[in-house]
Amino acid sequence: MPSFTSPDQGDDLEACVLRFSDLDLKDTRLINPSSGLKAELDVSTKKKYSFAKKKAFALFVKTKEVPARPFECKEKRWKCCQQLFRDRISIHRHVATQHADEICHQTASLLKQLAVTPNTSKGLKSEDSRNPLKEYFTCNREVSAWLPDISCFSPDELISQGSDGGEVLLYYCYRDLEDPHWVCAWQTALCQHLSLTGKVRIATEGINGTVGGSKLATRLYVEVMLSCPLFKDYMCKDDFKTSKGGACCFPELRVGVFEEIVPMGISPNKISYKKPGIHLSPGEFHKEVEKFLSQANEEQSDTILLDCRNFYESKIGRFQGCLAPDIRKFSYFPSYIDKNLELFREKKVLMYCTGGIRCERGSAYLKAKGVCKEVFQLKGGIHKYLEEFPDGFYKGKLFVFDERYALSYNSDIVSECSYCGAPWDQYKLCSTPQCRQLILACPACQRQGFTACCVTCQDKGRRLALRRTQSSFKEECECTARRARIPSELPQQVRLPVSPRPRPGVGGDGPCSCEWQQQDFPRPSQS
Repeated sequence: MPSFTSPDQGDDLEACVLRFSDLDLKDTRLINPSSGLKAELDVSTKKKYSFAKKKAFALFVKTKEVPARPFECKEKRWKCCQQLFRDRISIHRHVATQHADEICHQTASLLKQLAVTPNTSKGLKSEDSRNPLKEYFTCNREVSAWLPDISCFSPDELISQGSDGGEVLLYYCYRDLEDPHWVCAWQTALCQHLSLTGKVRIATEGINGTVGGSKLATRLYVEVMLSCPLFKDYMCKDDFKTSKGGACCFPELRVGVFEEIVPMGISPNKISYKKPGIHLSPGEFHKEVEKFLSQANEEQSDTILLDCRNFYESKIGRFQGCLAPDIRKFSYFPSYIDKNLELFREKKVLMYCTGGIRCERGSAYLKAKGVCKEVFQLKGGIHKYLEEFPDGFYKGKLFVFDERYALSYNSDIVSECSYCGAPWDQYKLCSTPQCRQLILACPACQRQGFTACCVTCQDKGRRLALRRTQSSFKEECECTARRARIPSELPQQVRLPVSPRPRPGVGGDGPCSCEWQQQDFPRPSQS
């Protein structure tokens, strides 16, 4: 695989970093929102800071490039945030002002890798000679060499027409990647080549993606992934979960390099995916849940069925008898475990999430605490369980982080309208443009004008409508700000009933619709 260019290798710098005559990359106000980042680095790493920042910026811009079709002109164009840019200056200024956080994350990631990269060409050659896979990729470093041949297909075959003729793939793979930025460029080119949209997170610990397109495009994508030397020994076809959908399920394609492929907020160097809980197949997990639910007194049971997802996910669908933490982000999960550690002492824990990825490091974190008897996790997550047991112990819908909001495998409705308490489980965005909450409001309440997440937001929306003013800036709603960040579980509150009845009028059912920026991508791909 292509290795990073050291900043000491001046001759090679021009080959991997774009020149920005129109933009001062030393201006940290544009590129790095964290003014303390450079100050926190050691002396050796500071020397590489400018190089890393330039390369991070260049790689980010490169991922936004729109490949020209054979019959089109060869002028470069870039697409980002649903805008088309036809010259370098405009895309550079857009990235500098609108994506400073991502550049900061990628700069930090590059710095960490540069800190351990050998500075001499002798060291690099020695390392390559001991790593056949890396040597193989170095000889085939061009991204285009890893794209499938689609010349025998018409454009119409590759582009999905709505959700009827397409599907969405959900997958992840934990494995050490030496050059995540090359993988990022390759994934961007691959998805654009196949007209796929979605979100792909890449890190030194692996890859996590959810992409949508035509069934032909997703099939080719899976074939390429399983034939790539980086992943073919770590993944199989069963690792890709499919559901009805298409490119229309995502507003755009977003591919990025991050420290974690799912944001738990703890460095992979501290809690590694290599020490997870014991994986149970859907059949094995089903038997364990059946045994757990058959116990006469669940409160005295030595087993905890733990939902690792966010509250707005478990609100519309969950396993019977589960413990569903009232948290808004997975990055709060470690703090939740710490605050409620006594709940898990001498317990057997059965963990689950959407596709399995959050359980990998979530179970590793819980195991590291050393209080549980055993920690198990559902292999393939709820997605794979429902494929095998659509009428099993999971009731309600499966929340997904895209325009569909949820997948339905059974007819159970376990949530209710936040205003009147009628059975309802279809999320909508709060009607106030500045709010990013998902709400549960039944059609009857919507007809009465109850379309916001809370009274405060409803009033704000009406005032804005009267003034006929719109703002593109998003705000955190008061009902979200009032939520306890890390809830404390009382003994009588441990397990969530199958059909809870929320207090009428209480909003804030859903997440911020841009949670992926935290990785969070606009609606994160947390599987």
